[in-house]
Amino acid sequence: MATDDKTLEEVTSPSSSSKGWKERILIPTILAGIAGGGFGLVSKHRIAHGLANISATYATNFAIVAGCYCGAREFVRATRASTPDDLMNSALAGFGSGAILGRLQGGHKGQVRYSIIFAVVGTAVDFATLQLKPALESYHKSMIGSNDSSQKHGGWLRLPEWSPIQVLDEEALAAKKAREQKLYAQRNEHSLGKEKS
Repeated sequence: MATDDKTLEEVTSPSSSSKGWKERILIPTILAGIAGGGFGLVSKHRIAHGLANISATYATNFAIVAGCYCGAREFVRATRASTPDDLMNSALAGFGSGAILGRLQGGHKGQVRYSIIFAVVGTAVDFATLQLKPALESYHKSMIGSNDSSQKHGGWLRLPEWSPIQVLDEEALAAKKAREQKLYAQRNEHSLGKEKS
């Protein structure tokens, strides 16, 4: 019982509710704006409206939709006092933000249609994000590495072992130079032998 109370207090404390809001609201909104700009670049309307205008329009619309959805999801999470990975928050936030944006866009029929679409799509995206998050974090750790190992290897980015591009240390660099000098000497002997004959 004490552990349940502690987790409920941790969830409802102001520090935990404001912690990570950039990851849950700001970053998805910016990424949606970038994706919207990309869709604008390949839109069939780019010729009629101009590439810059249609890209900016798509980016703005995507960012507004993502901002409304993420804000609603955080509002529902704070109201329900639940964790950020609860998919019920996504469904309720999608239903609410879809209803508001649908009402503005298409009246009563748009309100119903958008609320269902936002609830389904938002929950699906959040579910996929939750499933992919551990794989992305392990990939990020394998590329970046910890601070101790990255300083040991001489940089913050560590290439995978299978990469054809390798950073050589002092010993490997000396061995490579010795091999190159030996190969150069063999070529010179071979080319001198051809000239003499």
